[in-house]
Amino acid sequence: MAEKKESIAEAKARRAAEAAEASSPVGDTDALAEGTSSTAASAAVDDGAVTDVLPADLDLSQLESDYVFPNNSRRRIPGYLYLVLAVICFLFWFLTRGDNPVMVNTGVLWAAIGMLGIGLYSIQGGWDLAIDERDALQAAGKDTGFTVGHASAQLGWRGLRSRPTWRILLYSAESPPKQRGLLLVDGVDGHIVDRLVEDNPEDWSGYDN
Repeated sequence: MAEKKESIAEAKARRAAEAAEASSPVGDTDALAEGTSSTAASAAVDDGAVTDVLPADLDLSQLESDYVFPNNSRRRIPGYLYLVLAVICFLFWFLTRGDNPVMVNTGVLWAAIGMLGIGLYSIQGGWDLAIDERDALQAAGKDTGFTVGHASAQLGWRGLRSRPTWRILLYSAESPPKQRGLLLVDGVDGHIVDRLVEDNPEDWSGYDN
């Protein structure tokens, strides 16, 4: 029986190998050789001639509509949910506190207090993001005093109350840029929280076109 099973397996393997040989084009070997030679040729390209290209999903010029950054006020939603759960736990504890219940005890009360604190903190931290990344970039550009070329914006939070703050990194418009700046722009009212503007210490001379 073991020999029969082994012969069947061998027959299946042989038929699969024959089918693979029949389906493969004759020119696969030539294509593989061409691919190998093109890979070797590309490896010989000067690194200075290689430029970065954004992926299609990150290229803003290809967007058909404006990109909307999620508003920081959405943090209030889990805050309200925590408050609802806190009220439910407190009611369970309050309505059964004199009956010595097994499942509802003082721990439920402490859970209600904890969720109340978390909920209130989430609600107070749900600042309305009135300044979007475009507004933050404009405010940072006006503050630096030079014409802005490349720039990027990242949203962060600062302080105990978790106030939204844009981190703006920008370079001057020359090629290569002569100045750069890092600015913190408040996401609620748009004022400049902190700034650092300096001459660009990076050496980009090897990448000049």
